[in-house]
Amino acid sequence: MKERLVVIPTYNEIENIEAIIRKVFSLAEPFDILIVDDGSPDGTARRVRDLQEEFPPNGSAQRLHLLERRGKLGLGTAYIDGFKWALSRGYQYLFEMDADFSHNPEDLIRLYHACADEGPKRADVAVGSRYIKGVNVVNWPMGRVLMSYFAGVYVRFVTGMSIMDPTAGFVCYRREVLEVILHNPIKFVGYAFQIEMKFTCWKYGFRITEVPIIFTDRTKGVSKMSSKIFKEAVFGVLQMKISSFFRHYIPRPEAAVRAEEPVDAV
Repeated sequence: MKERLVVIPTYNEIENIEAIIRKVFSLAEPFDILIVDDGSPDGTARRVRDLQEEFPPNGSAQRLHLLERRGKLGLGTAYIDGFKWALSRGYQYLFEMDADFSHNPEDLIRLYHACADEGPKRADVAVGSRYIKGVNVVNWPMGRVLMSYFAGVYVRFVTGMSIMDPTAGFVCYRREVLEVILHNPIKFVGYAFQIEMKFTCWKYGFRITEVPIIFTDRTKGVSKMSSKIFKEAVFGVLQMKISSFFRHYIPRPEAAVRAEEPVDAV
């Protein structure tokens, strides 16, 4: 059974992509990888294709997959396409993770066990949280740390969620969660996408836990953060909250995403 898949969106990550793939494949527990590349002109997708010949060794099942898209279509749609691809192929636990080592791949194991281990505390969604135990951010300027932290305060105030890091992009979802929440469109594409996903999970009553991590700013490549993305998050939260008054959030397994037209990837 295909169990764990890490979805990594990329745009011009040639400096990081090989190292992040090798690190994930070196972990003590097995994870497959799907790279969702938005037409990177720096050759990111070409490097992934080269690595596919190396992984897997000895003729075993393919563990490194590539989904190529035409142009920059946004972080949110990259994850949605990746999730639909994974659901159509039977994966049980799906992960969001950046390509630039701001998320430590070692923490994938902790996120997985938060959702997979049996017991009363088993989560449906595990969030790699920068703020559940103080402020655990390395190499960010103070202005960006404050902006990020108080964005969480703002989101909690508007939505009523108690999640300390609602903009986090390091997350594990159980399959059943995505089968329900992807039945309706996720509207936002930037950082607001991360908030909307967590808000929708919360409204449907799924159990969300936060796993403390240390977030380290990238040392290679260029950040994709922009004022446009930040504004989408600020104003999108209000729009999302208002729209929620007109939706019924009742978990419906029969509304699962079905991949009649699976997204092509190799």
